[in-house]
Amino acid sequence: MKAHQAGGPRPSKAAVQIVVAGHICVDVIPELGAPLDVQPGGLVVIGPSAVSTGGPVGNVGIALHRLGVPVRLIAKIGDDMFGRELLAILGAHDAALAEGMVVLPGETTSYSVIVNPPGIDRTVLHCAGANDTFGFADVPLERLAGARILHFGYPPIMRRIYSDGGAELSQLFAAAHDRGLVVSLDTCVPDPSSAAGRVDWVAFFDRVLPTVDVFTPSVHELRAMLRLPLDAPLDLGGVRALADHSLGLGVAVFALKMGDQGLYVRTARGGASFDRLCAGLALNASEWRGREILSPCFRARRVAGTNGSGDSTIAGLLTALLGGETPVASATSACAVGACSVEEPDASSGVPPWPDVAARLAAGWERLDVAAALRGEERWQVGDHGTMFDPSGADPS
Repeated sequence: MKAHQAGGPRPSKAAVQIVVAGHICVDVIPELGAPLDVQPGGLVVIGPSAVSTGGPVGNVGIALHRLGVPVRLIAKIGDDMFGRELLAILGAHDAALAEGMVVLPGETTSYSVIVNPPGIDRTVLHCAGANDTFGFADVPLERLAGARILHFGYPPIMRRIYSDGGAELSQLFAAAHDRGLVVSLDTCVPDPSSAAGRVDWVAFFDRVLPTVDVFTPSVHELRAMLRLPLDAPLDLGGVRALADHSLGLGVAVFALKMGDQGLYVRTARGGASFDRLCAGLALNASEWRGREILSPCFRARRVAGTNGSGDSTIAGLLTALLGGETPVASATSACAVGACSVEEPDASSGVPPWPDVAARLAAGWERLDVAAALRGEERWQVGDHGTMFDPSGADPS
């Protein structure tokens, strides 16, 4: 795996490489020593709370900044206590990160309470707040100038974005393409009892995914949005079917987050999005064409919390794409950054500068195993750092 060009954190005056837009919130993460046993009328003693940014703008954005990628953030918040706290958190990393926040007087800043017991996946209690009014007009197109990637998330908890069937989102992505940017999209699970739970997400994807180059959902999110059984066993056939659906709509890179089973990546064999991806990021088309990769999770030093680990995984993937990495190396980078994330309770404070991630990889970082059903009957070849790939594709080095 070749060295990334990202290096350590850069000053805010460096040319912006990635714009992260869409949903942002404040995460309140109480310290929990064990899974909660909540009974009506009872009292549950917990520890102190950590407060951090949440959502893709905060999580992916700060993780990219910590990795050393110059990034610009665009989102909407209120002028309340949580809004002031969010600005302070962003400003503590770099004053430039707070510049893209649109502050709305009288509006509520989005927040989440993260129920995140050690060793298991988290539950989120969420208030969408100002995110519900975010739309195409809230992205000043001049703020895209000079960037190479636009990453957006999470449509299911942004009412204006999901209520029009994806029209505004497609308009934004088309505008980004017109300016030479590659478009990346992430999702989240819609609340089935909310208006988002009644959206025809199949029709939404039919409209939006043809304008998406890199699609990074989790398996649980995609199953929920496509109304597939959430408890179905995770196997290679099912994962491939999800990839086929997305690639069939024009996506160039499908990166499926699978929790403790790692990251599955499939790439298109060609098409407009594939050509745009390779041209926009100076990727070797022969290396990226028609690839299938299964990247197991790295073993973390500890699992302090899984909140935001998927966002950090995306930050690792986008950093690798900017560095011109191969598909195998990109999937490896994504999982490595995701593993760093879970070592702290919040989403991004566990993410170090990229040279520290590279050093852990070079030292022989242990991987977790994946289920036999994901290995299937295939004869996966194992590349550098233990990432598996289809040997019929290009050279994985």
